[in-house]
Amino acid sequence: MSALGRVVRAGVGRRRVQTVVIAMVVLLAVTAAVLGATLMVASNGPFDRAFDQQHGAHLTAEFDATKATLEQVAASAGAAGVTASAGPFPTTAISPESEGARHLQPITVVGRTDPGGRVDAVALTSGRWVSALGEIVVQGDPRMPPSMQPKVGDVLSLPDLPDKPSLTVVGVARSVSGTAGGWVTPAQVTALIPAGRSGGYQMLYRFASADTAAQIDADRAAIEGTVAAGAVAGMRSWLTTKAVSSGNTILLVPFLIAFGVLGVLMAVLIIGNVIAGAVSTGTRRIGILKALGFTPNQVVRAYTVQALIPASVGAVLGVVTGNVLAIPILAETNSIYGTADTGVTPWVDAVVLAGALAMVAVTAWAAASRAGRLRTVDVLAVGRTPGPGRGQWAARLAGRFPLPRPVTLGLAHPFARPLRTATIVMAIAFGAASATFAVGLSASLNEVQATERHGDVEITPGRQMSGPPPEGTPPGGEPGRVAMGPPEAPDPVAVVKAITAQAGTSGYSGVARSEVTVAGITEELDIVGFTGDNSAYGYRMISGSWLTGPGQIVVAKPFLTATHTTIGDSVVLTDHSTPITVRIVGEVFNSENKGLELLTDAATLMAAEPDLRPMEYNITLKPGTDAAAYVASLNTALTGAGATAEVTEDDTAEFIVIVDALAALLTLLLVTVAALGVLNMVVLETRERVHDLGVHKALGMTPRQTISMVVSSVIVTGLIGGAIGAPAGVLLQRLVIGEMGRVTGFSLPTSVVDVYRPAELVVFGLGGLLIAVVGSLLPAGWAARTRTATALRTE
Repeated sequence: MSALGRVVRAGVGRRRVQTVVIAMVVLLAVTAAVLGATLMVASNGPFDRAFDQQHGAHLTAEFDATKATLEQVAASAGAAGVTASAGPFPTTAISPESEGARHLQPITVVGRTDPGGRVDAVALTSGRWVSALGEIVVQGDPRMPPSMQPKVGDVLSLPDLPDKPSLTVVGVARSVSGTAGGWVTPAQVTALIPAGRSGGYQMLYRFASADTAAQIDADRAAIEGTVAAGAVAGMRSWLTTKAVSSGNTILLVPFLIAFGVLGVLMAVLIIGNVIAGAVSTGTRRIGILKALGFTPNQVVRAYTVQALIPASVGAVLGVVTGNVLAIPILAETNSIYGTADTGVTPWVDAVVLAGALAMVAVTAWAAASRAGRLRTVDVLAVGRTPGPGRGQWAARLAGRFPLPRPVTLGLAHPFARPLRTATIVMAIAFGAASATFAVGLSASLNEVQATERHGDVEITPGRQMSGPPPEGTPPGGEPGRVAMGPPEAPDPVAVVKAITAQAGTSGYSGVARSEVTVAGITEELDIVGFTGDNSAYGYRMISGSWLTGPGQIVVAKPFLTATHTTIGDSVVLTDHSTPITVRIVGEVFNSENKGLELLTDAATLMAAEPDLRPMEYNITLKPGTDAAAYVASLNTALTGAGATAEVTEDDTAEFIVIVDALAALLTLLLVTVAALGVLNMVVLETRERVHDLGVHKALGMTPRQTISMVVSSVIVTGLIGGAIGAPAGVLLQRLVIGEMGRVTGFSLPTSVVDVYRPAELVVFGLGGLLIAVVGSLLPAGWAARTRTATALRTE
């Protein structure tokens, strides 16, 4: 081994604290970077590849056949910016039932003679394309269980149409643009349109510029300008489709980027401080090395390599940790396209690993360059204690406080080396900011979860039982009765009478569910019809107002974006082949069905479904009401009504559990690293002042007083770091939660964004002091155990 190698090995072994600190900060930074980059690739990669391969449509437009002719729709392909188009294709909406009378959700069907074309080349995954009347190809959805999806050979009946026709599934396909729920021949579309009603036309476009929402808006305006006003029934952007397809993984990207940035900045600060401290404490050693013939460049390389060795270990562990954490999160994205190539990406690991080591090398080289500039004579002649006069003003000021002398001595220590103190203040600030950010983000997501709670008690249909139990019925089953099919809606008159008769009832709402289609959105949408006097409970309004009667709907921002509508606009819903015109009266935060669920008065749906009845009821209780006793009394009153009441349970979504777990883990790492940075600083301070420590001990300072002095030396840095970190954490939480809302297309209510109370911010600010004190305890104990004679001999 060369002389330089022996110096490096000795330095790594001797400075164990600094070695651990460097490894930990690099591990954290690389873990967050691998997670963020992997999820970013996973959330975009599969869709982008499929979109390019299938020539996906940047805009899918639906035209009203009563306001635009086939020729006028076809002429829209000549709009400014259009580079390719497909259509016009005839369209209509159907509400199919499969064998066994299983009701499927309504879908938009499009008439196409073949799956190919210049835009939206549909990919068949099984079966063949339609070639005759009575056939249909359905859109596959890998996010749904196979048992819930139609398959080749299934027969779909259409009981809402005259003569109750049926369609045989001859193929399953996948359109990356989501342009239809099914495809039939153009002639079949005409046969599926009820008498007295008109269908529509679909056009698919690709544009020269369609990468941003602003460009899409301009493209949309160009298309609308080619036809009469009102002819465009709806348009869907590929950006909306991409956001929905990316699933929850895209939500994690801004969250992990925030932690990654914190980790990188902390790594730069602490690694720079560690190397600068090593140079400072090794001044005499550097002089000896130069006296023995080491060149300035060799000295700098020695200290740089001493940082790179633990950094390499931390970087490798960080890559492994980041990939392990990414695997369960990527499971959802993998299932969306049925792919297995959206997991660990080797080039991401390589780029992050190389970037981390380059960052460490540059930071360490910059900090170690001072060692190369030191003159041999000068460094051999000086000790390690800071020069006289540095920080004396702070010592005099602290001495005026009515505090024990060891405490005032400790309070003045940080001012002797202000630059070093400033870096540790920032490290503590990052730790405090991480804790503040993580707690605030968790509170925001929990508030999002709370918006899904619409009552304290819920009523659901009772089980429908009939006949003797089959052979082999497990013990404990109800004697003489077996479960039969889906439950029926409970008697609404009996249920409402039972609810209103209970003394603890504050309000209630009945919930009836159905599915509809809307022009501009090819897939079916869930719609919730409310009865009762408290339907708004749990929902957070963004703008507009809640429902005041039938003919109105309240929607979330993704619906407004997908349909290019605003509050006050009217849209046409198709429910069981019946068109229903409704007006949008409010925007609400509602994450159900990716924000595409519609909320309305149950009477709105009665035109198409006169027998529609609520399947469940949500009840809010008066303050102080015993929920268990209320449920017991209500169940007695519901006897014979075909319904059962129970206390509403809060089920935390899996995504929120993942985010909370990741936030806790990454925050723990950041806080630990911040504490290690403090520990490193205190170790350096203690070693530099070891001779002064011996003098104090010789003058009678006890071990307990020594600990007080060392711990006091970090109080100022802890308080300042906490005071900076807590507000920074608040700003970061608001930035990240806002970005999460932006990438998913939601407007966020104030209750989700503003989650901090003043008292909590004070606690988070004091968290910086806690980090500093915890980091100083170990070197304080070492200083207390140092023997007086040993300390006095050290220079």
